[in-house]
Amino acid sequence: MTELVTVDINANGVADIRFNRAEKYNALSDRMFDAITEAGESLMDNKSVRAVVVSGNGRGFCAGLDFSGFQGMTGESQDQQVNFEKKPTSRTPGNSFQQSGMVWKYIPVPVIAAIHGVAFGGGFQIAMGADIRIAAPDARFSVMEIKWGLIPDCSLTQTLRDVVRLDIAKELTFTGRIFDGAEAAQLGIVTQVSDSPLESALAMAETIAAKSPGAIRLGKQLLEDAWHADRDTGLALEEKLQRRLIGRTNQVEAVKSNFEERAPQFVDPD
Repeated sequence: MTELVTVDINANGVADIRFNRAEKYNALSDRMFDAITEAGESLMDNKSVRAVVVSGNGRGFCAGLDFSGFQGMTGESQDQQVNFEKKPTSRTPGNSFQQSGMVWKYIPVPVIAAIHGVAFGGGFQIAMGADIRIAAPDARFSVMEIKWGLIPDCSLTQTLRDVVRLDIAKELTFTGRIFDGAEAAQLGIVTQVSDSPLESALAMAETIAAKSPGAIRLGKQLLEDAWHADRDTGLALEEKLQRRLIGRTNQVEAVKSNFEERAPQFVDPD
């Protein structure tokens, strides 16, 4: 059976993650949810990884929940059972659906989502877990759960809040309307619009991968941990993390390579 999610890491430490259920627009089955989370978690302890790009093979990023998953909801029963359990081996917060969006926040390096075609429902929420999103201008987005009489449940409360106002989040959730990449950029949902989002995402990942890896990792930690913290916590974390960088091998190399006008030679972080 073809892998549902593939992970390839190049010599520069850029991890290329592809959703690989192209014949289904990378729609989310139970196994697909698990495969996405497992792919992300496989990178958590890999010190050689410098940046991650997430994209979908085929015609779209991810069409959301596999429609066959709704077949059991069309009958008379009001007691449709859904497995919300967390896998005991998982290191990511939340249940098996929420982890597919949250896992990108717990990878210690920047994650860039390259979005083309559609990012609907759960697919939209998975993309929102990335640090940066690059989308095609004609990519289509929707918080689509309302169409099926549901609410977003793949970690949207922990991701969308960081990029749009509450009223915008409510409007998108209540209407389920479809909007394109250009509007997504206007709303702040995507970072950039590109005619070739995957190419642009990989180029950005290479740029990030060329920077001091310890500073990149601690920079992500700083912003993730301090963004919703109080003033004193944020200021203290800045100092604490900076102390871990100053005078270390890679920080010294960053300074020397700049003065010597050469490419830096960084080592994997501790």
